Amino acid sequence: MSAPTHVTLELDDIQRGVLSPRPTPYAATYLAFRIDDRTRGRELMRRASAAATSAADTSSPLGDTWVSIAVTYWGLQALGVPRSSLDSFAWEFRQGMAARARALRDEGASSPQHWEAPLGTREVHVVITAVAPDPPHLEAAIDRARLAYGRLPGVTAIWRQDCYALPTEKEHFGYLDGVSHPAVEGSGIPGSNTLEAPLRSGEFVLGYPDELGGVQTPQPAVLGRNGSYAVFRKLHQDVAGFRRYLRDNSARAEDEELIAAKIMGRWRSGAPLALAPQHDDPALGSDAHRRNTFLYEQDDPMGFTTPGGCHIRRANPRDASVAGEVRLHRMIRRGAVYGPPLPEGVLEDDGADRGLMFAFIGAHLGRQFEFVQSQWMNDGVFFGAGATKDPVVGAADGHTGYTIPRRPVRRRLAPLPRFAVTRGGEYCFLPSLSALRWLGDLHD
Repeated sequence: MSAPTHVTLELDDIQRGVLSPRPTPYAATYLAFRIDDRTRGRELMRRASAAATSAADTSSPLGDTWVSIAVTYWGLQALGVPRSSLDSFAWEFRQGMAARARALRDEGASSPQHWEAPLGTREVHVVITAVAPDPPHLEAAIDRARLAYGRLPGVTAIWRQDCYALPTEKEHFGYLDGVSHPAVEGSGIPGSNTLEAPLRSGEFVLGYPDELGGVQTPQPAVLGRNGSYAVFRKLHQDVAGFRRYLRDNSARAEDEELIAAKIMGRWRSGAPLALAPQHDDPALGSDAHRRNTFLYEQDDPMGFTTPGGCHIRRANPRDASVAGEVRLHRMIRRGAVYGPPLPEGVLEDDGADRGLMFAFIGAHLGRQFEFVQSQWMNDGVFFGAGATKDPVVGAADGHTGYTIPRRPVRRRLAPLPRFAVTRGGEYCFLPSLSALRWLGDLHD
């Protein structure tokens, strides 16, 4: 890895949605559009450059509220971006998420043929995201976004997903979400783990040196620099099935909560097993300065406290040497709940659609999102567990159990069903504000 350097990011040109952690609590809306008229699409980009919030705008009267504009590969085509520029983008982005389904293990019920229309099709050209700490601020953010797309014939709204924080500020499986956020060199935003050195800015923002010293930038530079890639992914959660699994594999309520913690790597409060190995510690879980400050290699290399196969250790092995160079695979991850909660204690599905909208931000689709999804989430080779899958979001087949390391005898749980089903997703490009203006000024 290259040595740390001092980098000054051009924050006034970078969209705030690239670097800022999600507010807590939060409300969010995703809006997808199809460009039917190229000229109108370019006008949308010109307006969007004024509606989007920059990473330098951290003292807005709206608080932790922002609007982000993302464009798919098909959207860049619809805008008339020259072929030479299109070919300079990451090849995974050019293919799109639906074409990458096999590598991502989006098969069976998660395959693109079952996705929610129009996700995964060439119809989705632009995705506008509004994020705020509460519904009133969200409405103000949507009003700001409406300045870009409102009354613009030739630009058609084709999909919307509203998200919100549950009263418990947890996701539907019952775990505190939004706990981890990496520090990005030059962003001025501290990471959630003080033991992790800031990552090179080029891991997240195009046009800057990354951990290997390379610089990735689609061409021309005015289009690529200060941009990033975004992965949007909608996952339906089988909450009733998850609850039944915990119940069926435990002898009492306390054991059920321990299994839930061993599957996730954290207690439901957010307290990590690494710091609270025996019992939940809600005070620790609510302490943003302590709940994510831990490593694995020195204190728990064999996973007797935090199992190597649990969700958080797969998603971010931290300092675990068996995972290779972890810093090459770090992403900014944000989750947002959608759908009504299943009432507490209910063990049968009510037919409602509920789950998480995920956003993953990074400059390297292949070695960040796709690597983590295919190798860490859906393969256990990196920590010696064969073809095992992540117990929470992995592509479980109902045949492989979950192992909890334990002395003197490990504990084996029943085969895991699939608790999270992909309902759709998109690979997008988050242009800089100057790139949005460049897209708006294109001419045939």
